[in-house]
Amino acid sequence: MYFLWPHYLWLMLGLLLLPPAYVWLLRRRSKQALRYSSLGIVRAAAAGNWRRHVPPALLLLACAAMLLAGARPVAQVTLPWAQTTIILAMDVSLSMRVTDVQPSRMVAAQEAAKQFLRDLPKHIEVGLVTFAGSTQVAQRATLDREVLVTVIDGFQMQMGTAVGNAIVLSLAELFPDQGIDVGQLTFGDKLTRGRSIDERDEPALKPIAPVAPGSYKSAAIILLSDGRRTVGVDTLAAAKMAADRGVRIYVVGLGTPDGDGATPEGTPIYLRLDEETLREVARMTRGEYHHAGSADRLRDVYHHLGSRMQMLTRETEITALFALAAALLTLAAGMLSVLWFRRIA
Repeated sequence: MYFLWPHYLWLMLGLLLLPPAYVWLLRRRSKQALRYSSLGIVRAAAAGNWRRHVPPALLLLACAAMLLAGARPVAQVTLPWAQTTIILAMDVSLSMRVTDVQPSRMVAAQEAAKQFLRDLPKHIEVGLVTFAGSTQVAQRATLDREVLVTVIDGFQMQMGTAVGNAIVLSLAELFPDQGIDVGQLTFGDKLTRGRSIDERDEPALKPIAPVAPGSYKSAAIILLSDGRRTVGVDTLAAAKMAADRGVRIYVVGLGTPDGDGATPEGTPIYLRLDEETLREVARMTRGEYHHAGSADRLRDVYHHLGSRMQMLTRETEITALFALAAALLTLAAGMLSVLWFRRIA
């Protein structure tokens, strides 16, 4: 634990003056008590003296808690998931018709995504991005799970696979004020493997100060793909954009890495899951990569992601907890004083 305003901790030294002051007040009252005509009354009162010290002790602790709160303490705390938005970027290319995942890759992906929505906490917004040769926002981030399920059931498949565009469009949804223009980046061929992003090459982007990968805790992207990029923005260049913004990408690779598959009609299709690139996307953004070769495995992957994301250990300011403790201690001191002595002071 550390403090954002540690200079206020010097005030804790003032607490050292309170016990001597309390003892001085007790002695002063003792001298006044000697004026009673019967010392027996004083001795009888002294028998229950321990109670007299409890309310002042609680008040002392309350003062200490309040001073600690004023110094703004920060600690590592495990809390319900702090991320409030998930973007599901789902591949709808024609290769998703392949039946190596029963009944097909698309159906398995749809069912797993709907189960994932059911498992997520209700306060987390979810948006949907679909990608094939083109990329579109199928549903902006919303809490309405029924709307999301309807959109998932209505996916239409297309030719091509623009994995990089899906990442860029997801970032545009998460950061609408940064001027991320997917069309200009795509058709201008601005992003290519190994090239950096700067203002001269990327007029569509507002300059940003890169942050540590994975440090943005308010959102995440879950990317599902069964192939390799064929069009659009380079996948790793798009991943670099996400890493610079601190957004984690959790990648699910679906299908057969060996490149064999067939459509429901039995037509053979040559395809290959680009695991090397997808793993690198997860590594660059401090996310995770999972390969799902079957419908059951895909459901397990989504369940795993949902479980992992529901709790998060992070540095959190706990000033309110210390302030609450101070208030409760003060209240307890007052209640005990009234209960035992019929007075507060």
